[in-house]
Amino acid sequence: MALKQVSSNKCFEGFQKVFEHDSAELKCKMKFGIYLPPKAETGKCPVLYWLSGLTCTEQNFITKAGFHQAASEHGLIVVAPDTSPRGCNIEGEDESWDFGTGAGFYVDATEDPWKTNYRMYSYIKDELPKLINANFPTDPERMSIFGHSMGGHGALILALKNPGKYKSVSAFAPICNPMQCQWGKKALGGYLGSDVSKWEEYDATQLVKSYPDSHLDILIDQGKDDQFLSAGQLLPDNFIAACTERKIPVVFRLQQAGYDHSYFFIATFINDHIKHHAKYLNA
Repeated sequence: MALKQVSSNKCFEGFQKVFEHDSAELKCKMKFGIYLPPKAETGKCPVLYWLSGLTCTEQNFITKAGFHQAASEHGLIVVAPDTSPRGCNIEGEDESWDFGTGAGFYVDATEDPWKTNYRMYSYIKDELPKLINANFPTDPERMSIFGHSMGGHGALILALKNPGKYKSVSAFAPICNPMQCQWGKKALGGYLGSDVSKWEEYDATQLVKSYPDSHLDILIDQGKDDQFLSAGQLLPDNFIAACTERKIPVVFRLQQAGYDHSYFFIATFINDHIKHHAKYLNA
């Protein structure tokens, strides 16, 4: 599959690049950011996938998170894909910020008119890693995932639905229980239809209840003054309770007053997350 380089910038002795490709899964052109640390010039590196939140593109994380120095030091390739298909000309895809364009929710849609293009789950799980492993100096056996908000939800469900695929998982302010919040009900209902049992397949709080073992070390950071926490969109307590019941280790850090849902919050604690993943990826 042909990759077209869109940009390349030297950063902490490595390169932050953006590529475009034709996605077979999503049936449109897609972009992703990839940071190649200096170590990638001489050997294979583990890969850390970042999933962004509502309204984001591949640009938000690579320009705002400040992860490059830590990724360079730990020798991690970091991949940041877009959050949804683009330009599919589906009626209604641009009508609201929390559904359609920029809001793929990392599910495989089963409802018309979304099911042809909105297959972000399979894109992140299968197509994108195959593309990355075929074109860059990766170690396919060493892969981890993290994300923010809708992307935190994506990271958690991908790790929980695919035991052993990812060495570690972490999230910033994830949507932990989408079946129970307005964002989730709108997205899951729109993409998957009214059968709530289908929603359970993409809800981290539900998935953790049937996760087969405890070999998954989860790190979650949440800002105390996150407006979406107080609005009941994130519901981390439900997820923590489910993890505790199943004896699955989760480190939940409620960061002090003032920290919100923004990339300023992410940038403050991003190095901790890179270290968390490096511990497993470089073991």
